[in-house]
Amino acid sequence: MRYQKASEIMPEELVEMIQKYIDGEYIYIPRKQENKRTWGEGTGAREERCRRDRSIFRDYASGTCVSVLAERYYLSEKSIQRIVLQERRNMEKAKHQR
Repeated sequence: MRYQKASEIMPEELVEMIQKYIDGEYIYIPRKQENKRTWGEGTGAREERCRRDRSIFRDYASGTCVSVLAERYYLSEKSIQRIVLQERRNMEKAKHQR
Protein backbone atom coordinates (compact mmCIF):
# COMPACT_ATOMS: atom_id res chain seq x y z
CA MET A 1 0.00 0.00 0.00
CA ARG A 2 1.33 3.41 -0.88
CA TYR A 3 0.07 6.89 -0.20
CA GLN A 4 -1.05 9.04 -3.08
CA LYS A 5 -1.86 12.72 -3.00
CA ALA A 6 -5.63 13.04 -3.48
CA SER A 7 -5.31 16.35 -5.30
CA GLU A 8 -3.15 14.66 -7.95
CA ILE A 9 -5.52 11.78 -8.70
CA MET A 10 -9.05 13.06 -7.91
CA PRO A 11 -11.14 15.88 -9.30
CA GLU A 12 -10.96 19.05 -7.18
CA GLU A 13 -14.69 18.87 -6.38
CA LEU A 14 -14.32 15.37 -4.95
CA VAL A 15 -11.34 16.40 -2.81
CA GLU A 16 -13.36 19.32 -1.44
CA MET A 17 -16.26 16.99 -0.63
CA ILE A 18 -13.97 14.61 1.24
CA GLN A 19 -12.41 17.54 3.12
CA LYS A 20 -15.84 18.27 4.63
CA TYR A 21 -15.60 14.93 6.45
CA ILE A 22 -11.88 14.57 7.05
CA ASP A 23 -9.60 17.57 6.55
CA GLY A 24 -5.87 16.96 6.36
CA GLU A 25 -6.05 13.48 7.92
CA TYR A 26 -5.20 10.07 6.52
CA ILE A 27 -7.99 7.93 5.17
CA TYR A 28 -7.83 4.32 4.04
CA ILE A 29 -9.90 3.34 1.03
CA PRO A 30 -10.26 -0.44 0.89
CA ARG A 31 -9.95 -2.44 -2.30
CA LYS A 32 -13.04 -3.62 -4.09
CA GLN A 33 -13.86 -7.21 -3.16
CA GLU A 34 -13.06 -8.46 -6.67
CA ASN A 35 -9.60 -6.83 -6.55
CA LYS A 36 -8.52 -8.20 -3.18
CA ARG A 37 -5.44 -10.37 -3.04
CA THR A 38 -4.54 -12.96 -0.44
CA TRP A 39 -1.70 -12.48 2.01
CA GLY A 40 1.73 -12.74 0.36
CA GLU A 41 0.32 -12.99 -3.15
CA GLY A 42 2.19 -10.01 -4.52
CA THR A 43 5.46 -10.37 -2.61
CA GLY A 44 6.22 -14.08 -2.73
CA ALA A 45 6.19 -14.22 1.08
CA ARG A 46 3.68 -17.06 1.07
CA GLU A 47 5.85 -19.26 -1.19
CA GLU A 48 8.93 -18.44 0.88
CA ARG A 49 7.15 -19.43 4.08
CA CYS A 50 5.94 -22.69 2.51
CA ARG A 51 9.50 -23.55 1.48
CA ARG A 52 10.72 -22.80 5.00
CA ASP A 53 8.00 -24.94 6.57
CA ARG A 54 8.75 -27.89 4.25
CA SER A 55 12.43 -27.55 5.10
CA ILE A 56 11.64 -27.58 8.82
CA PHE A 57 9.53 -30.71 8.38
CA ARG A 58 12.26 -32.46 6.35
CA ASP A 59 14.84 -31.63 9.03
CA TYR A 60 12.48 -32.86 11.75
CA ALA A 61 11.69 -36.07 9.85
CA SER A 62 15.40 -36.75 9.44
CA GLY A 63 15.89 -36.58 13.20
CA THR A 64 16.66 -32.98 14.10
CA CYS A 65 15.06 -32.18 17.46
CA VAL A 66 12.58 -29.35 17.98
CA SER A 67 14.91 -27.24 20.14
CA VAL A 68 17.63 -27.28 17.48
CA LEU A 69 15.12 -26.37 14.78
CA ALA A 70 13.81 -23.50 16.91
CA GLU A 71 17.31 -22.08 17.18
CA ARG A 72 18.13 -22.68 13.52
CA TYR A 73 14.98 -20.98 12.21
CA TYR A 74 14.66 -18.34 14.95
CA LEU A 75 11.23 -19.61 16.00
CA SER A 76 9.76 -20.81 19.27
CA GLU A 77 9.58 -24.53 19.95
CA LYS A 78 5.80 -24.20 19.94
CA SER A 79 5.93 -22.71 16.43
CA ILE A 80 8.14 -25.57 15.23
CA GLN A 81 5.70 -28.09 16.69
CA ARG A 82 2.77 -26.33 14.98
CA ILE A 83 4.61 -26.31 11.63
CA VAL A 84 5.53 -30.00 11.91
CA LEU A 85 1.94 -30.93 12.72
CA GLN A 86 0.58 -28.86 9.84
CA GLU A 87 3.09 -30.26 7.33
CA ARG A 88 2.30 -33.80 8.49
CA ARG A 89 -1.41 -33.11 7.89
CA ASN A 90 -0.64 -31.65 4.47
CA MET A 91 1.32 -34.77 3.51
CA GLU A 92 -1.47 -37.09 4.68
CA LYS A 93 -4.05 -35.05 2.78
CA ALA A 94 -1.92 -35.21 -0.37
CA LYS A 95 -1.59 -39.01 -0.03
CA HIS A 96 -5.36 -39.41 0.23
CA GLN A 97 -5.97 -37.27 -2.85
CA ARG A 98 -3.87 -39.51 -5.12
